[in-house]
Amino acid sequence: MSVGIIGTKLGMTQIFDKETGIAIPVTVIHAGPCPITQIKTPETDGYSSIQIGYGEVKEKALNKPLLGHLKKSESIPLKNLKEYRLDNPEQYQLGDALKVDIFQPGDIVDVAGKTIGRGFAGYQKRHNFKRGSMTHGSKNHRLPGSTGAGTTPGRVYPGKRMAGRYGGTQVTIRKLTVVQVDPERNLILIKGAVPGKPGNLLSITPAKKVGK
Repeated sequence: MSVGIIGTKLGMTQIFDKETGIAIPVTVIHAGPCPITQIKTPETDGYSSIQIGYGEVKEKALNKPLLGHLKKSESIPLKNLKEYRLDNPEQYQLGDALKVDIFQPGDIVDVAGKTIGRGFAGYQKRHNFKRGSMTHGSKNHRLPGSTGAGTTPGRVYPGKRMAGRYGGTQVTIRKLTVVQVDPERNLILIKGAVPGKPGNLLSITPAKKVGK
């Protein structure tokens, strides 16, 4: 259980390692500052966590309950709120801001966000099914084929892989490496690709599973 930070994907580029000269593909993320808007403890909420916010907006963009919640921490109007479970939330103070300097180059992180929505897709694109024969007379080019038995059970089981909406789901890319951190511009450069397109909202946390 550890705290993370919220950011926005700006895009991808490459930088060069000064020692080896190797080009490193990186994703540039604008993250923070994220004010702490709520601290939860076992006495008040039954568990320990902190809630942070990101994305300043005008007051008219938020409803009154959310504005009232943010005023308790004397926070500016924020569009996005996220909670992180912690064992020791007492080390944080309400109103403090988390910045990209909580990470250092070389840190291993997990990045979570929504993938790019690709609309309604067929079996081959969505599930990598093989297509049928493309020869003349074949009536099965991109069809699904059999979807189950006949009389018994007489229905299609839930979860059957079929055509449908593809993408737009929450995923986590694990064990990515922090390459650079720029606290002055609130930028963090992470090696490799992260979910979504530029402008996508992301959550960056220390990696939970770091093995060999």
